[in-house]
Amino acid sequence: MKKKLSVIKIGGSLIEDEKILDEFLVDFTKLEGLKILVHGGGKLATQLAGKLGIETKMNEGRRITDAETIKVITMVYGGLVNKTIVAKLQAGNCNALGLSGADLNSIQSVKRPVEDIDYGFVGDVEKVNSKMISMLLSNGISPVFCAITHDKNGQLLNTNADTIASEIAIALSQDFETDLYYCFEKQGVLMDIKDENSVIEHIDSKSYRKLKEEKIIADGMLPKLHNCFNALGRNVSKVCIGNVKMISGQNQKYTTINL
Repeated sequence: MKKKLSVIKIGGSLIEDEKILDEFLVDFTKLEGLKILVHGGGKLATQLAGKLGIETKMNEGRRITDAETIKVITMVYGGLVNKTIVAKLQAGNCNALGLSGADLNSIQSVKRPVEDIDYGFVGDVEKVNSKMISMLLSNGISPVFCAITHDKNGQLLNTNADTIASEIAIALSQDFETDLYYCFEKQGVLMDIKDENSVIEHIDSKSYRKLKEEKIIADGMLPKLHNCFNALGRNVSKVCIGNVKMISGQNQKYTTINL
């Protein structure tokens, strides 16, 4: 029987709110079984870039990462955010290790090819080193991944944190019963973006197509759900989207994704 593994991604404004982040990390330390945390930090990177006089360029919600921006992202994601989270987890007796995809060659990516838009130093995940990550887990270590990977040729790449979480969950599902949780500001996927309580509790492939056609699901939620269905289609046991209280069981209202 496979051991249970939880892969949890946290992002959005949750990382900026120290109180919410602290409460989440307490819940994470109490979570039973093996666990991996993946985090973003885009808003903090944008703030620092502004202070340094570096313009932030976006295309349809995706960051264009030039040579100066990858430096800022590395400082914020791999430095400030990652190490702050690790320190807080250690304070809660969770033996965490902060990592980028370059560490232990854990996540290798390819630079996104230029088509209509040149996204710069942005990576699309090619390979997850499940053997090395499993080794950490088997030694009682909880990996904490930031949204940076590498190309095995010395270049760091900005990589979507939702995708990193999904690809890690998929790779580790060979050895573990893997659950994937996406934690963000809302209680789940909403039927009405203006109504916080209009949570769609179950979404499957059929209802997803309908929700897309009706424009109920759009914008940034589309790539997140793409990652959800991709994970379920490649042996991940369970995928849920909700707020930070979802993993502690305190929030009974969240969205479960099914094929």
